Amino acid sequence: MTAIATAFRALAATAAALFAVTVTAPAAQAEPEPKAPREFVSLRSVDSTIIQEMRYPTAHNFMGEPVDGYRQPLCILTRPAAEALHRAQLRLLRQGYSLKVYDCYRPQRAVDHFVRWAKDLDDETMKGEFYPRVDKSRLFADGYIAEKSGHSRGSTVDLTLVRLPALPPGPYRPGGKPVPCYAPQGDRFPDNSVDMGTGFDCFDTLSHTDDPRIQGVQRANRQFLKKTLTKAGFVNLAEEWWHYTFQPEAFPDTYFDFPVARRSVAGH
Repeated sequence: MTAIATAFRALAATAAALFAVTVTAPAAQAEPEPKAPREFVSLRSVDSTIIQEMRYPTAHNFMGEPVDGYRQPLCILTRPAAEALHRAQLRLLRQGYSLKVYDCYRPQRAVDHFVRWAKDLDDETMKGEFYPRVDKSRLFADGYIAEKSGHSRGSTVDLTLVRLPALPPGPYRPGGKPVPCYAPQGDRFPDNSVDMGTGFDCFDTLSHTDDPRIQGVQRANRQFLKKTLTKAGFVNLAEEWWHYTFQPEAFPDTYFDFPVARRSVAGH
């Protein structure tokens, strides 16, 4: 009995020691999410009149689902880029127009999401609207998707023009019959912007800013946007009429990955 009792006491002591370790070990702490450097601001804090139709927190984009890292429909930019947009907006308002932004700062995790989607050749949910004439296997080779984006540096913005007074954009209804992004303006998604010849994020050569097939009012609208933003210090990406980068960039070599959320720029 003595040996048994001794063994029992030893087991009890061991269990007590394990319990003590369990209850006193510090709980694993989740890594806090990164916040934006102080040079980043919410565009709305600089100019509340610029229309924001942020596409990537929604399902109305070329993937057909909300994009990783977009917690709220919010435009975040470096302060110099936001202030330059404000200057452009002041000139446009006097002429009866407003800027409308679709995307601003883009976290690296969102770019990674784009890359994963592009490699999944079976997912063509949104092909009928956004890339009807492009084989999905060509998205990397043709430059529509890349592993890094200037948006992640914080001084690049995707945007268009809206004639004032602005009408509400049409509601997006998932599962509806897709209309190609290069269809006549009256047929494609009712965007409330001026006619630029294609919709935003149209993976097609017609989206090239100076494509010679774009003429008349559509060409004039593109050139009006380009002239206005060039005066404010932005440089257009020739392959996308909507894509502009403020120069000089505050972070020309840094790709950030803080989420698009109010808390990321709280107090800036």
